[in-house]
Amino acid sequence: MVTVTETRTGPYEVVVIGGGAAGLSAALVLGRSRRRTLVVDAGEPRNAHAAHMQGYLTRDGMSPAEFLALGREEIARYGVDLVRDRAVDVTKGEGDGFAVELAGGETVHARRIVVATGLKDELPSVPGVAERFGRDVIHCPYCHGWEVRDQAFGVLATTPMSVHQALIVSQWSKDVTLFLHTVAESELTDDDLRRLAAAGVSVVPGEVAELAVEDDRLTGVRLTDGSTHPREALFVAPRAIPQTGLLEKLGAELQETPFGAYPVVDATGLTTVPGVWAVGNAMGFAEQVVNAASAGYRAGATINGELLMSDLDAAVRV
Repeated sequence: MVTVTETRTGPYEVVVIGGGAAGLSAALVLGRSRRRTLVVDAGEPRNAHAAHMQGYLTRDGMSPAEFLALGREEIARYGVDLVRDRAVDVTKGEGDGFAVELAGGETVHARRIVVATGLKDELPSVPGVAERFGRDVIHCPYCHGWEVRDQAFGVLATTPMSVHQALIVSQWSKDVTLFLHTVAESELTDDDLRRLAAAGVSVVPGEVAELAVEDDRLTGVRLTDGSTHPREALFVAPRAIPQTGLLEKLGAELQETPFGAYPVVDATGLTTVPGVWAVGNAMGFAEQVVNAASAGYRAGATINGELLMSDLDAAVRV
């Protein structure tokens, strides 16, 4: 790993804030384009709890930790620097420059910024959920559905949108129970009830008290009335908290979505702040690893082209 030192020569052309799939992908393209690039990585990937990732062609089943380790090795081959630190502030300087302040006290400068800070998952406060999250408490059927197929599923409702989750996971098991938990029966529409019945999903009202666990595996869902319903896997819907603080400091426009406020971006990830891109879960809730890598690639290629044309236009003016 290469860290930032006082002996580096000159400012970076691009600073990538976030060292997950999106940030590393952007850095790889920029490094291969011979752009002086720095990745600032706080080391807190969203999927750190997961033992494996799925649905990424040729990488299906790989552990997230191994994936990121390989990515860091790849960007180093092209002269990309990486520092284990956290960006705490970004300010716009004169011209097309930015200053990035790191928690460790260093300030680095760049002409372009890629924000790949992702999001954080806030789990329902039910005893046992956090402890088993990423194992037999999961949230994404496309990520983990195959591995728990045909088991007895539970779905923990936290909003009426949990009905959609229950319907989707019925593709992987025909034994699905929707625990309404904090959602009142009256909040379900007639269409909800008809679809749940058609999918064979059982609906259980009442608040969930805790998860039943034996021999380090989920065995059931226990309600506050004392009843326990045998289940082998539980799907939950974490509340997504976009990590948009740096973008807000820069004045980027945000738009409200059902999953939080995310930056307004164009097809390349460019925000409403010239010179600042957002990629991966920093720009949207539903970016899986493969999507995040794609977004990083697109942003990296766009930034290289933009820098090239900007420099050529400046040379023409001279």
